[in-house]
Amino acid sequence: MKIQTVLLLVLFYVGALPVVEAQQKKDAFISLFDGKTLKGWAGDTSVWRAEQGTLVGEVKPGVTLRNNTFLIWQGDQPGDFELVAEFKITETGNSGINYRSEPVSGVPYGLKGYQADIDGKHTYTGQNYEERGRGFLAKRGEQSRLEAGQEPAITGSLGDGDELRQKIKSGDWNECRLVIKGNRMQHYINGVLMSDVTDGDAGAQKISGLLGLQVHVGPPMKVAYRNIRIRAIR
Repeated sequence: MKIQTVLLLVLFYVGALPVVEAQQKKDAFISLFDGKTLKGWAGDTSVWRAEQGTLVGEVKPGVTLRNNTFLIWQGDQPGDFELVAEFKITETGNSGINYRSEPVSGVPYGLKGYQADIDGKHTYTGQNYEERGRGFLAKRGEQSRLEAGQEPAITGSLGDGDELRQKIKSGDWNECRLVIKGNRMQHYINGVLMSDVTDGDAGAQKISGLLGLQVHVGPPMKVAYRNIRIRAIR
């Protein structure tokens, strides 16, 4: 190889390094929690707090919630994204991670939209539920497609729902991973795909919106989230 050709290749790669580094930085995960405060989040502080490196939502004995309430992220919220978070929830707990959601008129810190469902008994954990919308879009173990005016069509199986439930740890930390791109939404728990929805209902589907963590109305409960991070995907 001629010296001139080698020099050109070296210059090419050196010149390309900043572009590669910028792309890697753009594709990197961004933490949504500083580990100490509710900075960047908005919610009912009688329910939500930062504690020992976690975001905690708690309904204490004697307290009755009138509506489901959310801790809502105030920063950038990409339409297509991958989100990873760890959660731990008490047996009586009912929570979830809402995304591509919108505020509910007249309900402080209320959201409506897609939700990665989480509950302490793990009856619903891993499914896709549309809060204040179409309801169950895919239960655990289901691959589904949505069309206007129709019930969700089950197009495939990801496994038996009860068997998949065994992949979820009770009273301990679990990892929830959401891969949301276009009109397809995949929910993973501890690395296992639990539900897979393709929303073909152009009138009802959402391609962007708010991200929030839920505390559901009901008995006393506690849910904690940590290591919450997100990255935009193309």
